[in-house]
Amino acid sequence: MTTQGTQPDLLYSEEEEALRAAVRDLLADHCDAGRVIARTESDAPYDPALWKALSDGMGLAGLLVPEEQGGQGATHREVAVVLEELGRAVAPVPYLTSAVVATEALLACMGEDADALLTELASGRTVGALAVALSAAPDGAHRTVRDEGGLLYGELTGIADATAAHVLLVPAADGGLYAVDTSAVTVTPQISLDLTRPLATVTLDGVRGRRLGDAGPAVRRGLRAGAGLLASEQLGLADWCLTETVRHLKKRKQFNRPVGGFQALKHRLAQLWLEVVNTRAAARNAADALAAGSADTDVAVAVAQAYAAPVAVHAAEEALQLHGGIGMTWEHPVHLYLKRAKADSIAYGTAGAHREALVRLVDLQAP
Repeated sequence: MTTQGTQPDLLYSEEEEALRAAVRDLLADHCDAGRVIARTESDAPYDPALWKALSDGMGLAGLLVPEEQGGQGATHREVAVVLEELGRAVAPVPYLTSAVVATEALLACMGEDADALLTELASGRTVGALAVALSAAPDGAHRTVRDEGGLLYGELTGIADATAAHVLLVPAADGGLYAVDTSAVTVTPQISLDLTRPLATVTLDGVRGRRLGDAGPAVRRGLRAGAGLLASEQLGLADWCLTETVRHLKKRKQFNRPVGGFQALKHRLAQLWLEVVNTRAAARNAADALAAGSADTDVAVAVAQAYAAPVAVHAAEEALQLHGGIGMTWEHPVHLYLKRAKADSIAYGTAGAHREALVRLVDLQAP
């Protein structure tokens, strides 16, 4: 693991590659495109069997949780590898929101309640969600609920994976972060572009919660980790789009020659390959900085999101166009990748918001 003050390690270790192979094999068996599309057409977009296999079978829900609290005691580098593979499969599981964002928020809290909830999230049998809009940036503003006489009141919108969660981490106006069971609130699904990561409105009407700690640092830590590791999901998504598009263009023929042999398409694919390679470097740097607790973590996260978000969208758009007529059909999975890429592009802050944050972080003066 990289230590603070040393050069970042952007390469994958043997253990990380072994983890990748195991996760990819599992997803190949449980998360083919046909199953994902079928779930988006149903009232149950999440795959509980896949989540159980990932969390209970492989212990991936607790990668960031210390061993003494029931987790694996791993780092953000291993989580990034998992997210790459989940992005490649557009897996309908609440991994990023529960195993990363909610877990990181809890790690910023202290006390028996926070520790107990961490252990529950690490097991995967309890799914958590930070009740902050998916669009909120790490340093951006977000809604809170009112605390009146020990009861919480308010409405929070754009909460990702709230419909899959068992417990919500709710920031209140009094500065506290409260654990609230979803059975005590009203969760109303919203119309979402990405049907594999749906959003919901959460309404609290006189709900009692368990105070876990201060909301400010907890929310920031959770959103920062979410933004930094989202780049790995976007990398996996973009890599799938490039790989599948190249494969299609090698097989598809026009004028008795492979379509991929035309010079104009070669140029487009070469540009896309370069963007994906650069995204891998930015995403790995962010994951390594988070794992090492680097002083440059904020910069690494801002760079990763500023670059990865538009690349993922570009890769999905190119895949859709270059697959031709078949890419426009509902049966082909490329539309899942385009929707996820577009939704991810505003998750945890837009690319523009991260560029503005980067300007402040490095003190870059406007001309």
